Amino acid sequence: MPANQPNASRANRGKQVLTEREVLQAWHEKKSSIAVPAKMLITPAARDAAKVRKIELRREGEAEKASFTTAPSSALVEPPASGIVAIGADHGGYTLKEQIKTHLRELGYRFQDFGTFSEAPVDYPDVAEAVATEVANGKAWRGIIIDGAGIGSAIAANKIPGVRAANCHDLYTARNSREHNNANVLTLGSRNLGIDIVKEVVQVWLATGFGGGRHLRRVEKIGALEKKFLAAK
Repeated sequence: MPANQPNASRANRGKQVLTEREVLQAWHEKKSSIAVPAKMLITPAARDAAKVRKIELRREGEAEKASFTTAPSSALVEPPASGIVAIGADHGGYTLKEQIKTHLRELGYRFQDFGTFSEAPVDYPDVAEAVATEVANGKAWRGIIIDGAGIGSAIAANKIPGVRAANCHDLYTARNSREHNNANVLTLGSRNLGIDIVKEVVQVWLATGFGGGRHLRRVEKIGALEKKFLAAK
């Protein structure tokens, strides 16, 4: 067996599921492939982690190439020519915001920063409103908001009509929020996520398209709920 391929059949003996954790461990060990027993299930998060890191998931008797580019073409999107990513953070997310901005530049995305611009305390609903409003008005293609946990910003952003904000913490939730919910705002927690996973979450979230089909019907029902309660005022 090649030195760079872990013996998953032995290491995972008795296990029935390959999870994201095993993929991350293989990546940290600089492995290029993982041998997966024929009957072992692979979680969606594990598949996504392998795709982003270009780790091959090799089944007994078959090879499943795990490259980010192997995702269905319908699940990959490019921003419009005028597409801007609106980004903002409270004081707790300021440092991570600056790191994400560097990553966006590396990926080739254009962005507009809505603050905050230091670690001086600010209120996250104010930043969330600024970013979410820009998305709702069509001035920004997508939005990214960072605070300590990402939860408060998601709650605040979702008060803006037309916004579907998702608090994502791994590759599975990032992809699911786009494919199933057509999320247009991503919220992140600076205190529960490191920069490495954040970079991958941002990359996958921005590159994943909306699945449509049955998901479109459900997203339209979310919009109908919004209009129903607005009309009742």
